[in-house]
Amino acid sequence: MGPAVGVTPPDSGGSGASRPSPRRLPETAAVLEVRRAVRVWLRTFADDSAYRSTGVAVALSGGADSLALTAATVIEADEVDALIVDHRLQAGSDEVAARAAAAALDLGCRTARVLPVDVGVDGGLEAAARRARYAALDLAREGRPVLLGHTIDDQAETVLLGLARGSGGRSIQGMAANAAPWGRPLLGVRRAVTRQLCADLGLVPYEDPHNSAPEFTRVRLRTDVLPLLEEVLGGGVAAALARTADQLRADGTVLDALAEQLLESARGHERAPRAGSIVDAVGDGSTLSVETLATAPEALRRRAIRFWLMDGGAKALTEKHLRAVDALVTAWRGQGGVAVGGGSPGTRLVAARERGRLTLRGL
Repeated sequence: MGPAVGVTPPDSGGSGASRPSPRRLPETAAVLEVRRAVRVWLRTFADDSAYRSTGVAVALSGGADSLALTAATVIEADEVDALIVDHRLQAGSDEVAARAAAAALDLGCRTARVLPVDVGVDGGLEAAARRARYAALDLAREGRPVLLGHTIDDQAETVLLGLARGSGGRSIQGMAANAAPWGRPLLGVRRAVTRQLCADLGLVPYEDPHNSAPEFTRVRLRTDVLPLLEEVLGGGVAAALARTADQLRADGTVLDALAEQLLESARGHERAPRAGSIVDAVGDGSTLSVETLATAPEALRRRAIRFWLMDGGAKALTEKHLRAVDALVTAWRGQGGVAVGGGSPGTRLVAARERGRLTLRGL
């Protein structure tokens, strides 16, 4: 990641102490809807003492969604700092980032920082850019929550992508309104509303060419699949998909809590490893009772196994990994261990069945 470029109002002396007052917004339907969404999020999720002392950050791309979010947040929150990630994937991206920073200050942000990043290639361009973006935002947020401009349309696209992966209910729970440090106040707002707010304020959003490039799956969902579903099913599809995600997330919270109880029962006398630890190479990590797991409902057993693997240091778990480890419990025929992603440098994690217990070792 390149060095961050800090931008402050020209009369602030670099401190931001004399920033201009937030821009007065017209009370149009779009403005009021977005402001209400931000206000509800702040009241529901932001701890008063924390965000009032440190402020909140807004991830600003210059597009309509993040511009609308920024405009509303500077009215609803006491102190707002804009963080602009420059992916440097297109010529002139630095100019786009500079314009976004200037717009943030004009709207009333305390500061605006441009964060240049280097985007890798692992997992494809979309995934690599997302990893680079979130890493830069996390590094620059300095303890503040970061508000993201995802709308109900983005939520619908996320649910459809999860359905296509076919990896269970967790993959179609969509994005949470609050997953600290990330906040998404606009998950109940349509993309058309954010565009209307920009029009009402005379703001000209940046149109990222990647958002209309058909080689990206999410773009095809946005431009082809969702409009077709809306036409065939008579409208309301995006909202229905978002409601489904909300319901699955609520159900998942309950199932996760029950799975944690099952996990502790399956551990028996064994002490759980510290969260995020790596099981050592000689096998002193936590083991699980096969009998306890085998008599539990599948939905809870799979979740318990997932938590156990993650506690042991597993990363990037797939449905294939979970099914293979689950088969050590429910379809035991003497098969060997299952390698899962994670472990320390030079080792790999392997889950196996030994003497009636599941073990997880670094080999």
